[in-house]
Amino acid sequence: MALTKPNQQLRRDLKEAAATLKWAGVDLFGVAKRMLAAGDEQGANDLMKIAFSFQEAEDKLAGYADEVKVGRIVRAKSE
Repeated sequence: MALTKPNQQLRRDLKEAAATLKWAGVDLFGVAKRMLAAGDEQGANDLMKIAFSFQEAEDKLAGYADEVKVGRIVRAKSE
């Protein structure tokens, strides 16, 4: 079954948001490594926790995008 244009857009938006979270997490890991090298272990650990939460959210969004693709999640017409 082909996706409707609204569902295609929803899937694209979910995938884009997931990719943005992924790169933000990668950037945070880089900053955390520099903080750790500078001796700020607590700050580095805090940033790593945030980066891990981004990764979890990224995985959820990617899963939702897959559900849109197979038709389990659909965008309803606005009234």
